[in-house]
Formats: sequence, C-alpha cells, structure tokens
Amino acid sequence: MEAHKDDYPVALMARVLQVSRSGYYAWRRRVPSKRQLHNQKLAECIEEVFTASRATYGSPRVHATLRAQGIAAGRHRVARLMRRAGLVARVRKRRYPRTTDSRHGYPVADNLLARQFGACEADSKWVADITYLPTCEGWLYLAVVMDLFSRRVVGWSMATHLRTELVLTALQAALAKRVPASSGLLFHSDRGSQYASWAYQQALSAAGITCSMSRSGTCLDNAVAESFFGTLKVELVYRLGPLDRRQMRTTVAEWLEVFYNRQRRHSALGYRSPDEYERHYCKEVKLSKTAVHQPTVH
Repeated sequence: MEAHKDDYPVALMARVLQVSRSGYYAWRRRVPSKRQLHNQKLAECIEEVFTASRATYGSPRVHATLRAQGIAAGRHRVARLMRRAGLVARVRKRRYPRTTDSRHGYPVADNLLARQFGACEADSKWVADITYLPTCEGWLYLAVVMDLFSRRVVGWSMATHLRTELVLTALQAALAKRVPASSGLLFHSDRGSQYASWAYQQALSAAGITCSMSRSGTCLDNAVAESFFGTLKVELVYRLGPLDRRQMRTTVAEWLEVFYNRQRRHSALGYRSPDEYERHYCKEVKLSKTAVHQPTVH
C-alpha cells in the first residue's frame, strides 16, 4: 500500500486487500525498532564492503571484513541482508586453451611437494603455473610464482607466447624481490616444457632452489596455483568487457599488486590478505626474538 499510495486511494487498496485503513496509518506512524535501524546501518556497511571488494566477496569474506572493522554481526545475518539487497558474486565458466605441454624430452623432477601445501615460514615453498587471458587481439598468457606461506604472488609476467622466457621472467621477478628461506626453498610446477627446459632448471639451480613437479595429468598436485587462477578468472577476467592486450596487462597487473596481494581476504589465511598475514607473521617473529634476548632479572 505504501508503494502505491500515490496511484490508488488508500480506502480502495484497504478494501481490495481486506485490511483496515487505521492499521495502515498506525503502521506509518510506528517508529522503526532498534533492530530495524541497526539492520539498515549494517546493510549500508555490507554494501560498502561488497563494493570495495569489486563485487567479488560472498558473505564469509564480507563478515570477516566487518569484524576487522569492529562491526559486530552474525555471519547468517550478513548472508540474509546480502540476499535481501541482491548482493551476489556471480560465477561464469568459459572454455580455455591448453597451456601445458608435457610431451618433451627434458628430464622431469619428482613430486617432492606431494600436496603438502602448508608452509611454516615465508619463501620456503613456491608454486608456479601459467594461464591464458582472452583479449580482442588474441590470447595473452600470464605466468605467476606464489609463496605458499602467505599465498602472495611474489613474481609474475605476461606475454603473447608460451616460450620459456615467459616463466623465466616471472621467476626472475620473484628472486629480485624475495630471498629464499635459510632452510631452503622448494619450487613446484607442472612438468610443462617451459619449466623442464634447460634454461629454467639452470636458473633454479643457480639460486639454490630445489625443483618439484606434478605427476603427469594430475592437476591437483598443483591445486593452490590452479585455485588462484580460478579466482582471477571469476573475480576479474570474466567480468571484463572486450579489452586489447595493453588494457588487459594493466588491469591484471593492478588486480595482482593492489587488490589480491594487499586487500583480498583469503580463507586459508584466517580471512587476512597476503600482505596483512606476512606483516602479522613478521611482528610475531620480532616479538619472539625480543623475548628470547630479554635479559634475566635476578
């Protein structure tokens, strides 16, 4: 009745709906309850978080962000208000080209990672992979190197080809910014020709890095990298309109460095971003070292 009060007489609507006019006017005079007011405010905060996530967060990540901001709200309540507001992160699936060619004569490494995707310290386990990026000028290929400790993308490169230079540039970018852990660094990839090539293996050996490769036809051996690419496609690439290669490079680079590494909350990290998780770890290590070297007072 409230929505149509300017179109139809209240008396007519009350008669058709079989309700009293006095009840309608009493409802209009009623002051919103504290719960209703809080829901309105909470809904505004939820929409702000959802928009800031580039419309990619579901209720768990929205709930985690609200908690980090000091806003108290139950997870189910957040999910209900998101449904009411129509805030849904949609998924689209597309066909994709083959990026891995394991039909080569290069030696392949054993699967030393063995699906042990946890890491106790930074830069002790890296995983790498290649994916495609569709543009209106043809395919653009992205190679990434990810630290399993914080899920941070520590190195990446893009090119219009699948030659070894693509993955070698990503590795060099990672080594320029990060230092392998003192306990050693295990580097895991698929057994594609790019990673098995002499030039790439020489680069790993020169940096003192141990190589590990997935078993043939077993993508789950590199599940974290595969999952990351799925996130990239769903949350960014599939939402984009037609872009040329230059525009795709710029857009993906900004997503990787600004949003994914610094802002996006990761469920495996207790809903922290990779950057926040690493800063929290460094703070704990610093406090631990301070406690160890604290002089004893007698």
